[in-house]
Amino acid sequence: MITQKMKYALKALMELAAARAGDGRPLRIEEIAAKSGTPKRFLEHILLEIRNAGFIASVRGRHGGYVLIKDPREVSLSELMRLIDGPIAPLPCLSRRAYQRCEDCPDENACRLRRVFAQVFWSYLVLIDSLTLADLVVDPVSGSAQEIAQQIGI
Repeated sequence: MITQKMKYALKALMELAAARAGDGRPLRIEEIAAKSGTPKRFLEHILLEIRNAGFIASVRGRHGGYVLIKDPREVSLSELMRLIDGPIAPLPCLSRRAYQRCEDCPDENACRLRRVFAQVFWSYLVLIDSLTLADLVVDPVSGSAQEIAQQIGI
């Protein structure tokens, strides 16, 4: 499950992507907050994280604001999820970037929980790794989970 913070981040990025596709002008934080329904104070912290990661830039001056500096097709949803919410694996022993051996597990290779959750997680990861910000802005994902799985070959 994604957090409310992640939903706010995605909504803000969708607004910035739409502005990039439109007139390309920077959006002030007040505009982004109003259009995305995000509390301004919370949005300031989120945009700072996203800016520090190199997805957006801030423009100073009278006509300043925030701009999306990456092509929406290059902004991976899984990368954003990790940035905003941290590891996305259901178990620490399955995480790519934050791997930790489970304290209560004597043998990962024999762990049934790990095997079952690994199958589910890798299927989820294949799907989430294939999605970008462009999928949210231009071509929203539609159809049932089964149709989506068939499209990507799982």
